[in-house]
Amino acid sequence: MLFNSLDFAIFLPIVFFIYWFLVNKSIKKQNIVLLVASYVFYGWWDWRFLSLILFSTIVDYCLGNLMYRTEKVSRQKIFLYTSLFVNLGLLFYFKYCNFFLDNFINAFSFFGLNFNVSTLKVILPVGISFYTFQTLSYTIDIYRRNLEPAEDFISFAAFVSFFPQLVAGPIERATNLLPQFYKRRVFSLEKAKSGLRQILWGLFKKIVIADQCAKYVNIIFDNSDGYSGSTLLVGAILFAFQIYGDFSGYSDIAIGVSRLFGFNLMKNFAFPYFSRDIAEFWRRWHISLSTWFRDYLYIPLGGSRGGLKMKIRNTFIIFLVSGFWHGANWTFVIWGALNAIYFLPLLLFNKNRSNMDVIGGKSYIPTFKDFVKMLLTFSLTVFAWIFFRALNLEHALSYIVGIFDSTIFSTPEVAPFFLNIYILSFLIIEWFGKNSDYAIEKLFVKRSRVIRWAFYMLIVFVIIGNVSNQQDFIYFQF
Repeated sequence: MLFNSLDFAIFLPIVFFIYWFLVNKSIKKQNIVLLVASYVFYGWWDWRFLSLILFSTIVDYCLGNLMYRTEKVSRQKIFLYTSLFVNLGLLFYFKYCNFFLDNFINAFSFFGLNFNVSTLKVILPVGISFYTFQTLSYTIDIYRRNLEPAEDFISFAAFVSFFPQLVAGPIERATNLLPQFYKRRVFSLEKAKSGLRQILWGLFKKIVIADQCAKYVNIIFDNSDGYSGSTLLVGAILFAFQIYGDFSGYSDIAIGVSRLFGFNLMKNFAFPYFSRDIAEFWRRWHISLSTWFRDYLYIPLGGSRGGLKMKIRNTFIIFLVSGFWHGANWTFVIWGALNAIYFLPLLLFNKNRSNMDVIGGKSYIPTFKDFVKMLLTFSLTVFAWIFFRALNLEHALSYIVGIFDSTIFSTPEVAPFFLNIYILSFLIIEWFGKNSDYAIEKLFVKRSRVIRWAFYMLIVFVIIGNVSNQQDFIYFQF
């Protein structure tokens, strides 16, 4: 079920009514409603994969309890490794099996050895990368004694399958989200209003920015050989806005919907395109994944505690694994490697934590120095996004060569006027809202109700006017 669909527009009020008006006096009944709603939400796409979520839930629930109850470290490790093997094994099979088979065949064919091995017809379950990492945080934190096992199976199952963030995050830690299923949720009108505002802004990002960019991005990337360098550059820039609007828009909707039900999810995006270096960008982009890799991979590998070689090694491991997490394609690995290379000078000169504050503070205009840094960081990011969007390495390289052609100085063949207006308006609103959790959280809140509601209605009308070009969420494929 898609957030930007009629199905969800009917589904959400029904669940909301049952949750707050019929079972609001019982935490357990509310959790059951959320569990059933989550399974309906996920099963709307393909009911067969509900068994996969249920299997992972049962396995980790049992292993978590067994791990916590035993005092022997050796047994705790056995239970932890079992959880890792089951969860990562399922992820490997569904997401990477054909990738490794294809590369195995190609490697031997290079030496003249041909194998008649057929690839498997495996359908990638939506959101498997997200809920796999979410359940792994549960077992790892129990092993570390940072968390006690779930109080009951219903609470844990609802945590694993919580429908707002089930298929595309944020990737919640068990230490943050799971305890919220134990507590009584009291309806808050202010919280609900804030959630609706964030949902509205998320829909604007998705439908008006991402989906409209996608229309031109798909044309340019799918026919890149026939376009000028300037047009290819426009296509790469539009994809940068597409993927940001698409993914951060999903996160905004997920966080807003969760707030309607009394839950607080972690912030997943913090205006990343206003970053002044790549380190700052990665502190602001897909925060739930970046911090997951930091806490469960980077730090256990030694983090920044060792010598320079260890720091460099761990940095490349993190970025390469992050790239591979996104998909079974060498383009994602190169994308990760590029970001590691971008990050390296900051690491070598100990500048990776230079920009911890919000750019410009509360100023309306950034300094010239900050503007140049922001533009350079955005340019590096756009270049890396080409590998992320390209079908394969050959396509990515030919696209890049095409950009740096003499025709880069020509007039672009694709120049969508209204989309440019939307993007410019979007950037202005994001800039003025950069000190908030989401751009319109505090915008016009202190103004009169007429001005505030006129602004909201304008966003609604713009969304309705662009709803005909709906696209799937990009991160559903991950």
